[in-house]
Amino acid sequence: MERALECVEASFFAQGTGQAINRPRKRILLPHSSLHYMAAALPAQNWLGMKIYTVTPSDLRFGVLLFDAERGELKAVIQADHLGRIRTGAASGVATKYLARANASRVGLIGTGRQARTQLEAVTKVIQVSCAKVFGRDEKRRQEFCREMQLRLGVQVEPATHAEEAVRFGEVIITATTAREPVVLGEWLQPGTHVNAIGANMLNRRELDESALARASLIAVDSLEQAQEESADLIQGLAKLARGWEGVVELSSVMSGSGPRRRSQEEITIFKSGGIALWDVAVAAYVYQQARQKEKGRELDLF
Repeated sequence: MERALECVEASFFAQGTGQAINRPRKRILLPHSSLHYMAAALPAQNWLGMKIYTVTPSDLRFGVLLFDAERGELKAVIQADHLGRIRTGAASGVATKYLARANASRVGLIGTGRQARTQLEAVTKVIQVSCAKVFGRDEKRRQEFCREMQLRLGVQVEPATHAEEAVRFGEVIITATTAREPVVLGEWLQPGTHVNAIGANMLNRRELDESALARASLIAVDSLEQAQEESADLIQGLAKLARGWEGVVELSSVMSGSGPRRRSQEEITIFKSGGIALWDVAVAAYVYQQARQKEKGRELDLF
């Protein structure tokens, strides 16, 4: 996770200074399956890449294709399920580093799936977490998640009995769900809270209600272009508020200094994460370089 944070943070800086190219996700939706693909480039580092994945009712399969940008050579084919969870967590860690209050220490987490694990792990790497409260609909999974993550991270992780309890407790909130209706209401957010909303990246999913957006002084996204195509949290929420996208900025602009930052300890901030190919290329390049150095992986003669 430490290396993922470094790679993803560097990719945000490249994006914010015009040294990266990112293309939004596209989807092919069939009755019982779907194909999703997204691409990006880091020209200064000589990398091109694409993530492509399929979704069926029983499985998800992820892969990253990594290319040498100068020669056009395919350098690696990387299984990218775990890779994707780490890079998504790292992005929320970076957002927390730049948007949360400096003294934030309490985390409220909604979701107990695989993405939730790397989300919590990443946040513990960038702030001094004193305690996390976690809500998931399945009580048994919720209890098991808390025991596992407390042992793994060495911080106090407690189950919450409902979403409101977790949200009101947290100074940093994480939503990692597949919810179709909001799981965070604006009225639950305490002054000074930072929210990482990472679960909803399709038009039929929402994690935040419009009052959460209304209370936020700063809303940042990973890619404005992609968010305007698939972020129902913002598309539906801003429409209900009769607001445009003028107040939504890319996190990379916050980091580079060209965009707004948190101005007070009382402001509420939101990072709406959809997941972009730029992170996949950045972390895949690191994995490839480590694999070559450590003589891991298998040589493929494809073309």
